[in-house]
Amino acid sequence: MRKSLVLLSLLVCAAPALAQTPAPQVPPELTDPAMAEKLANTAQALSNAFLDLPIGGLQAAVEGRKPTTAEKKLTVSDLGRRQDPNFERNLQRQVAEAKPMIRQSMKALAEALPSMMQGLEQAQKSLERAAANMPQPGYPKR
Repeated sequence: MRKSLVLLSLLVCAAPALAQTPAPQVPPELTDPAMAEKLANTAQALSNAFLDLPIGGLQAAVEGRKPTTAEKKLTVSDLGRRQDPNFERNLQRQVAEAKPMIRQSMKALAEALPSMMQGLEQAQKSLERAAANMPQPGYPKR
């Protein structure tokens, strides 16, 4: 009798611990500094590709005319250099300066993700409970 009371009390105490869902695992990519470096390098490559984008024909099309030979060769980089002779260098510097910010953002996301996932799981359970309590459309009315 005493054994069963002790076991029953242990089960009751352990029930909340057993009912808790394990914390979601953060993907290792979010905590890997090499991934932050890859993202920064990708941003650098994308900015280079953006600078080489030909846009001279776009202005002519907006104006409703055919582009000249010079306009066909005009790129984003060319337009940027018209206003700032160091446009490309400044853009590359800004992208390089963003690397620490990318690393910090990934770290913050990795730290916040488990609690965000738990919150979403709790919201899902609440919605499921609310949906389960909704009246069925075919339920007879009184």
